Amino acid sequence: MTAPARSREPVMRMAVHHLSLPVRRPRDHGIGRVAETIEIVLLRLETAGGLVGWGEASPWSVFTGTAEAAAAALDRYLRPLILGADPRGLAGLMAQADKTLVGHPEAKAAMETAFLDLLGRMSGLPVCALLGGQCRERIALSVSLADPDFAADLDLLVQIRAEGVGIVKVKTGTKDHAFDLERLERLRADHGDLDIRVDYNQGLAAHEALRRLRDVEAFQVTFIEQPVPGGEREVMADLTAALDTPILADESVFGPEDAIRAARDRVADLFSVKIMKSGGPRRGLEVAAIGAAAGIACYGGDMFESGVAHLAGTHMIAAAPNISLGCEFYQARWYLLHDVLANPFPIQDGHVIVPETPGLGIEVDEDVVRAHALTTREESA
Repeated sequence: MTAPARSREPVMRMAVHHLSLPVRRPRDHGIGRVAETIEIVLLRLETAGGLVGWGEASPWSVFTGTAEAAAAALDRYLRPLILGADPRGLAGLMAQADKTLVGHPEAKAAMETAFLDLLGRMSGLPVCALLGGQCRERIALSVSLADPDFAADLDLLVQIRAEGVGIVKVKTGTKDHAFDLERLERLRADHGDLDIRVDYNQGLAAHEALRRLRDVEAFQVTFIEQPVPGGEREVMADLTAALDTPILADESVFGPEDAIRAARDRVADLFSVKIMKSGGPRRGLEVAAIGAAAGIACYGGDMFESGVAHLAGTHMIAAAPNISLGCEFYQARWYLLHDVLANPFPIQDGHVIVPETPGLGIEVDEDVVRAHALTTREESA
């Protein structure tokens, strides 16, 4: 019997939107402050049959790159690969993207996510099914405490606890050591059942790290994330060996290549997996698989994102048994003044709920996109 012919749905229209989204309050990190707005790039693809897929690039200039660079990567260099392409050839398209453009993982993440969204809509399947199948229906949510005004963070904590959130990640290394210890002491005293993690965002110097981290260990935190600069892998390995508290690598592990080296050298006990670092959900799954083979559990991290990137990360984690330490996809709900999704990003009882509808699972509010766009470039095949 001859198999029925598969219908093609080539991409015929492509739009690149560079957005500036207002945020609620400033946030301090070990490598810089974010305040007033974040900038992201949204990619909109439309097929000949009228199906629409979305992807997001969420860079940070001190971490992965700039929104201007991501927009240019998509608009100038990746557009020739995208227009006219059949989404069913995703693996080949992403391989060609790597040959066309060095780096720019955020732009490639947007491209891959938009194609996965289209594939899901074409097949009637959620993205996690396309990534290997769903292994969890919900993901424990962590909310980061990074306000320079600790009183404001305590107000936020009351709100999120009322909504069932039981995990917080304290951004440390932004002021002095005493400020970090004071906040941890207050949190542990007032919320004894809280799962507390800390994240230095590379904020410690190598010579001071061990002594300060031993102080932090007294508060029984779940993990300590990236205490020193990402390139100082030997220092990370020394801290991992010296401390009882697990060390989580973020800036030290971007893609699968970094993960192999980090696992071999025991740079950390845990990995943070982000689609913006790895270059898309599929490469994020490769990082998680390398971690699994080495006995290294993973955590679902994010950048400064809207709900579109949150959804991509949610589907990746839903298909990755080894990303078992929860996620931090809280920004669409509690940090942005206006998210770009037409309906709220799905959070219930302190967990992210994995959408079961086709593609990413939630529609984008294109009026919001237009209202916050700094630039838009559209082209048809």
